[in-house]
Amino acid sequence: MEKNHKYNKIAVYDFFCGCGGTSSGFQKSGIDIAFALDIDPDAQSTFTKNFPETIFCGKSITDLKASDLEPALDKYKDSYKLFCGCAPCQPFTRQNTESPKNDSRKSLLTQFGVFVEEYKPDFVFVENVPGLQKVPKHKKGPFPAFKELLIEMGYHLTYGVVAAQDYGAPQLRRRFVLLASKHGEINIPSPTHGEDKDNPYKTVRDAIADLPAIAAGETYNDSRLPNHRAAKLSELNMKRIKASTHDGGGRRNWSLDLWPPCYTRTNEDGEAHSGHTDCYGRLWWNRPATGLTTRCISYSNGRFGHPEQDRAISIREAARLQGFDDSFEFIGNLNSMARQIGNAVPVDLAHAMGCHFIKHIEAIDG
Repeated sequence: MEKNHKYNKIAVYDFFCGCGGTSSGFQKSGIDIAFALDIDPDAQSTFTKNFPETIFCGKSITDLKASDLEPALDKYKDSYKLFCGCAPCQPFTRQNTESPKNDSRKSLLTQFGVFVEEYKPDFVFVENVPGLQKVPKHKKGPFPAFKELLIEMGYHLTYGVVAAQDYGAPQLRRRFVLLASKHGEINIPSPTHGEDKDNPYKTVRDAIADLPAIAAGETYNDSRLPNHRAAKLSELNMKRIKASTHDGGGRRNWSLDLWPPCYTRTNEDGEAHSGHTDCYGRLWWNRPATGLTTRCISYSNGRFGHPEQDRAISIREAARLQGFDDSFEFIGNLNSMARQIGNAVPVDLAHAMGCHFIKHIEAIDG
């Protein structure tokens, strides 16, 4: 399709792009990635490695100027504009419900709204944790005002909580999404995967079973499979994972001398700590993975143990569970790459949303 033919052609402006989860999914659906913004230097290195044609701006959105956007706006002037605002979610997670009112990250959606108001894109997409919509105005929650802005500007919008596994992600992950359009009513796309669908849920086995075996601390050296690298394990953690049964085992399989002190202490009623049951756990082969976090390659920080190999999942395995192709290469140290992957929008979820925007245009244009 010709670049200057607006029909069915969308250009994405990916604010808070991170390493490129949203852009990867939208690009797979056939959408151009015109512009990307992120302040993290490692995320920038990863993004520009994988999207060399995209105009990238390494500024905070609070420092963004019209002149930074103009080259992309000019290059894609004949395309529909889709602004993505997937801002950092940490201020709205359940683990951070008491975050300070002056947390500057809470205002990022508001800053994004400034650019929506200025450039009036054809479409808007927002993805975040479910808690985003629950923080009221008086606690400096940005969502109520952002929603009002879109309505005042004449956007048709829909929003709600979706599950990434319902759209093909091999991972259990609930996310809040908002879709808005200047061109008519729009809804959230129907799930494509599940027990009552033509497509079953994708599993850990579907995602990573074919990858070569490696040991803890080892890197698989093949340029065709970058980032297949696992973190080292301490002597104690190696004993723990070896004591864990394959396919979903964990600390319940251990002798008590292997348990961390925090799990053996009892309260005044003599009850032992029972929380964080996924920590030190192995993934199950035939289920979707548990939700990836920024510490998704750390054995002690979640159910991130390999189903049968004695190690935590590798960077490449985490990337596959997040939906990235093997050709997508991550830049940075191990912790940085894990953080980039854990913060990314699941690629399969973004792909489903991108396809839905395209169908929306086709319905408009007839």
